[in-house]
Amino acid sequence: MRSRFRSDRRLTVRMTVTLFLLGLLYVAFMAALIVLLKSWVLVVVIAVALLGAQYWFSDRIALYAMHGRLVEREEYPRLHGVVDRLCAVADMPKPLVAVSALDMPNAFATGRNPDHAVVCVTEGLLRRLEPDELEGVLAHELSHVAHKDVAVITVASFLGVIAGLIVRFAFYSQLFGGRGRKDQNTMAVFMLVMAVSAAVYAISFVLIRALSRYRELAADRAAATLTGRPSALASALTKLTGDIARIPTKDLRTAQAFNAFYFTPALGATAAPGLRRFLSTHPTLEQRLDQLGRISAELGEAPAPGEAG
Repeated sequence: MRSRFRSDRRLTVRMTVTLFLLGLLYVAFMAALIVLLKSWVLVVVIAVALLGAQYWFSDRIALYAMHGRLVEREEYPRLHGVVDRLCAVADMPKPLVAVSALDMPNAFATGRNPDHAVVCVTEGLLRRLEPDELEGVLAHELSHVAHKDVAVITVASFLGVIAGLIVRFAFYSQLFGGRGRKDQNTMAVFMLVMAVSAAVYAISFVLIRALSRYRELAADRAAATLTGRPSALASALTKLTGDIARIPTKDLRTAQAFNAFYFTPALGATAAPGLRRFLSTHPTLEQRLDQLGRISAELGEAPAPGEAG
């Protein structure tokens, strides 16, 4: 059976270019740390350990952080049924299915490859969406799995993670033998490590956000084509974005760390426009709806009841 999740060349090119640029940045970062810390063994061991942990255990980390648990068909037959149908149409292995107890309506996919993937939805999403809307959201998440961009984002974000950790370590002076050493050389190394790590974090942040925004548009396109119902996906987007915007920002802070993996970002009503749009993990709602509207017209989709047309 031919897969309906066909290769997205534009997405592949963007992922390749982003990983290449991040790879160059990574090499320069490691070289700078080796020179500054005068211990290549320490730098390499830390880097390899963190990358390995992030790659191999990203699914478990994400599920634990978002209070998700794997569920069987007997517990959630409707959810498993939708995933079964979509995987059959897409001709792809069925991922593990998980449910988060959170009321925040959202979904995400994680895992290092299609054979070790998990698709998770929250209880809040299951309560709010109609069957065709749920199908659209799950098709979006399965597209991430099929195109392997979950693994790419996980690996790509590694550089920012390690840079951020080094900034924290340096801040508490743990890399330099504690607070007792106050000589000028120590402070000079401290400031250089902080500056290099902060610069690397900023550059990797911008590159990953740009890739993340495109991968969301690519997943929307793939889901709309697979289901043949762009309007259902648009309806789910509008509904979930509106519901999340009504949640107080303070209640979304834990979830915001995982925005790059979510179907729609956990942004409160007070989120500022402007620069945030450029640095966001997701395109704006208007961009996503405009694209779905064009796909709907191309597919000749019949208007849903109550729609103009």
